[in-house]
Amino acid sequence: MALFFVVLVPASLVAAEKTVVLHAAHLLDVAAGKLVSPGEVLVRGNRIVEAGAQVTHPAGATVLELGETTLMPGLIDAHVHLFLHPGAEDLQTIQESVPWRTILAEQAAKDDLMAGYTAERDMGTEGAGSADTAVRRAIDTGLIPGPRMRMSGNAISILGGHEDAIAYNPASHVPSNADYANSAGELVTVIRQQLKEGADFIKIYETGKDRMRDGKFTTPYQYTEEELAVAVKEAARQGTRVGVHCTGEPGALFAAEAGVASIDHADQLSDETMRLMKEKQIYAVPTFAIVEYFGKHADPSVGDWDDSMQKLHVAEFKKQLAAGVPMAVGSDVGPFPHGTQARELELMVEYGMSPAEVLRADLINGARLLDWEGQIGELKAGFLADVIAVEGDPLKDISAVKRVGFVMKDGVVYKGQGIGNRE
Repeated sequence: MALFFVVLVPASLVAAEKTVVLHAAHLLDVAAGKLVSPGEVLVRGNRIVEAGAQVTHPAGATVLELGETTLMPGLIDAHVHLFLHPGAEDLQTIQESVPWRTILAEQAAKDDLMAGYTAERDMGTEGAGSADTAVRRAIDTGLIPGPRMRMSGNAISILGGHEDAIAYNPASHVPSNADYANSAGELVTVIRQQLKEGADFIKIYETGKDRMRDGKFTTPYQYTEEELAVAVKEAARQGTRVGVHCTGEPGALFAAEAGVASIDHADQLSDETMRLMKEKQIYAVPTFAIVEYFGKHADPSVGDWDDSMQKLHVAEFKKQLAAGVPMAVGSDVGPFPHGTQARELELMVEYGMSPAEVLRADLINGARLLDWEGQIGELKAGFLADVIAVEGDPLKDISAVKRVGFVMKDGVVYKGQGIGNRE
């Protein structure tokens, strides 16, 4: 078994053109769904120069021996909340100051990176506005360790909609966790403001609140297809895209018709919605881990946990796979502990995908969804040097992604050193 220890290296202290060879028992070829044995990656600066069973060992290169591990690209989480932590979500967003939540977000980013997540899409700061851009900048400049990030700022919602503070005394004027937009024109205005403040993409709440009554699932939509189309067009005008929180119909169909980039949660999709998602390559992001966590940590004061929603989602997920809906992997981590979200990959395998399919969904589809296609998600020449090493074979046992002993992001080693390293 490989032995590892944690080493934090500020990016500013790493030579720009340092040459490193990573050597391990295996290397994951994500696209082909197979292991290459042995596995080596040649890194110069922050880029991969070569990857395969054997690479060039330039004079003076540092060789990191990683033992009986599998080299693979850094994991990608397409649905995170750096500004949330376990506990009452509505209370933390009104009782905790934005500066305090920003400090916690920095710690969350570190936890995710140490778990092997080198790229993430933050799906809303839940009332902290554009504070996420400060976290992104601190990561990018090497001040703090964390994944490369795509940030959305606050999500966008209607008055009285999902994430609005509707359970409080109206006289208290408790703010929404989202930015209000009640028409197509207001959507354009809010999108422009968010992009001005540094958002990378736009998140919109399209459905909520979900209800399960007598075995039937319902969820009201928040925006029409025409309104969403205006939002998608405005985002595209400025070179970005829209992802939606959307659990069911008819909101999902409106989102697919409008051409959003992803439908997150996607508990229930109609046949027409699935057809459009396959045709337009709109990703479903299932987020099973969050529901499982809530089930295991339900407040006993509200009675026994009703797992009917998860059962429905699993059955619908199998239909979506059969229909060819493209998948990306997002955990909704935040309400459950950061750094533990690899459970999402295990659940997607448990519910119907093969390990190879899940890894492609996470790495190749994730890179596309985050607009880093051709830069991350595979170990190939010219790609950014985001490399992790896991104990075991993730193609045979997907839980290997939970055993991360080595993390390199952008050519910087943040976790682990090799065994018997040599120059």
